[in-house]
Amino acid sequence: MAQPLQSINLVAPAFMGINTEDSPIAQDTAFAEVADNAIIDRRGRLASRKGNTVLTTNKTVLGTDYLHKIHEFYDSAGNEVIFSTGNNKIMTGTTTLVDASPGSYTIAANDWKIVNFNDHAYFFQRGYEPLVYSNALGAVTKMSSVAGAHVTASQYSNEVLAAYGRLFVVGNATNDSIIYWSDLLVGHNFTSGSSGSIDVTKAWPNGFDKVVALAAHNNFLIVFGENNIIVYSGADSPASMAIHDTIAGVGCVDRNSIQDIGTDILFLTPTGLRGLGRTIQEKSMPITDLSRNIKQELIANTLATATPVSTVYSPENYFYLLCFADLNLVYCFDIRATLENGAYRVTRWPSVDFKSFQRDRNGDIYIGCVDGLGKYDNYRDNGQPYRFRYFSPGLTFGDPAKIKMLKKIRPTLIGGNNSDIFLKWSYDFSTDTSSSTFRTSSDTPGFYGQSEYSNSDFSAEGITISRNSLNTTGYGSVINVGLETDINGFALSIQEMNVLALLGKTI
Repeated sequence: MAQPLQSINLVAPAFMGINTEDSPIAQDTAFAEVADNAIIDRRGRLASRKGNTVLTTNKTVLGTDYLHKIHEFYDSAGNEVIFSTGNNKIMTGTTTLVDASPGSYTIAANDWKIVNFNDHAYFFQRGYEPLVYSNALGAVTKMSSVAGAHVTASQYSNEVLAAYGRLFVVGNATNDSIIYWSDLLVGHNFTSGSSGSIDVTKAWPNGFDKVVALAAHNNFLIVFGENNIIVYSGADSPASMAIHDTIAGVGCVDRNSIQDIGTDILFLTPTGLRGLGRTIQEKSMPITDLSRNIKQELIANTLATATPVSTVYSPENYFYLLCFADLNLVYCFDIRATLENGAYRVTRWPSVDFKSFQRDRNGDIYIGCVDGLGKYDNYRDNGQPYRFRYFSPGLTFGDPAKIKMLKKIRPTLIGGNNSDIFLKWSYDFSTDTSSSTFRTSSDTPGFYGQSEYSNSDFSAEGITISRNSLNTTGYGSVINVGLETDINGFALSIQEMNVLALLGKTI
């Protein structure tokens, strides 16, 4: 009598994101070995990300460089200016990039920190005099040229925080353990009025450190060093603020990694992505981290990058994006909840021309790239398709010692609208994969209407449901299954994949 086929039903495959840390045959099948150019959508399915719709048509001033920074300035009168940096210039504009650098001001850097404060935009870059813009000024101007300005070389900072009615800046390269604050409501006055400073040299809990970044949270001033964190209370009256807490052994590697997500502050450490709240609870014992499932991979890329990272938090999309510009790589962390091990679900966006991000006040995400300024929109990258990939962890059907003969894979896909899907499988973690091709439906079944699968998930073209059953070949002790497709204007998500195999003898 023939043995019955054994079945594994991967419902919402990759629901838990990628896992490059644990043994591939010991992982929950809800993890993925590969989840490229994907997000976890609102219904928990692995889905294609949106693309980059490039707005810029004239990038002459940018040359061959890319946009390192993007900043949206707006004031109380409703005036808006989009600033960006690249090619050692400060620029304005979206369709046409215009050099807005102050005249006779030589710039040889692009990693400006820009903040909005009291109807002004303030620009800080270590080694350069800070710059100021307002609608009244009409141009980006050296801080010393602004009426009422009081600034010294000590404030030629690489880090600035607008909080509690003041600007807080870190000292220059020779005094980077001193924090200066401006006069109340006057961001260009650091030497008179209620301005002041504090030297944190003796406050570090674990020897000498230097300030990398600043953050504000619940009336606390958070001071991030390379290897330590200091939390000051009473930051609304900085002259009398006091140390509330210190954390030793955990620091921040890049000020650009810090994002306030409302309930927590995320930051990149030498050992991965962490949240301030959890770090305070754990103190100096970083047992878990938010990137635990890609820990070693993330550490390696943090060490390998030669440029500052770029990040953005989007509450509309429920994600925190971490971009390594020189590696053409973005990690997408789903921040809705953590898994049982305390980590966020994460997917990977490889080979992308995404270099920088900025969320505007309407919730749109600007993207900086070599072609200029774009938006996170549509399902193409600058008019071109991009590759969506999924590969499962190792499937053993409960017995890794038995031979499996894969017989069928039955995928159910949503969206795609007449896309070629390359169904793939391999045995025993071989890179030599087998493949079968099918095309998604272009029909829209009535029972999957817009009321169930809304435009916010899948855009306006309507929803297609594709169910297929494909015969497979080969055998091995461990099976990996997956699929690839080019996303070319239509969203796609994986509802489920049913994997059927015949179990043979024990190896």
